[in-house]
Amino acid sequence: MAYRNGTYVAFHANGTNRPGGNSDIDYYNLLKAWVGKDDDHFTMNNSHDKASAVRDSSKKETLRASLLERLRNSKNMVLIIGDTTLLDDDWVPFEISSAVDTYEIPIIAVYTQYSTPIRNPAALRSRWPDALATRIDSQKAKVIHIPFKKAALNDAISQFSHNNMPKGPLSFYSDEAYESFGIDG
Repeated sequence: MAYRNGTYVAFHANGTNRPGGNSDIDYYNLLKAWVGKDDDHFTMNNSHDKASAVRDSSKKETLRASLLERLRNSKNMVLIIGDTTLLDDDWVPFEISSAVDTYEIPIIAVYTQYSTPIRNPAALRSRWPDALATRIDSQKAKVIHIPFKKAALNDAISQFSHNNMPKGPLSFYSDEAYESFGIDG
């Protein structure tokens, strides 16, 4: 049985691994920087650090096996949703379907273009990859929708897991929770 204590981070790399390359990888790198700050209280056990690294040039099956190993050891998934995420037609859909259908872990949908409270996740449907939309529509995915803000993300990572799912596919934080995170709106 897998030891499921990691957070799997899914993002659209948009064909690049370079910072500033117009992709969600910049936000992934920011998450890693938050974890690396000694004077910060942001914690995340990154599932990407738990499995052997694979290069972008690796064979598709090698990469697929590595992603599945990481997901198997994860308690939740952070899905970074930026301007290009819904354009990804290979890895992000695979990661979403595996997380929900196979490993039954919750998704923390983090919207990079939002810094204020998200109170109506359905209004963000146009940003969702099809793999997420179909699983939300079928009620199979358990998703908390939050802005890309450190305090909200830290709380969601520590709170939601395969043992403590969000209530449904369109979950969001209360006004009181946002206030406690210092997020106005």
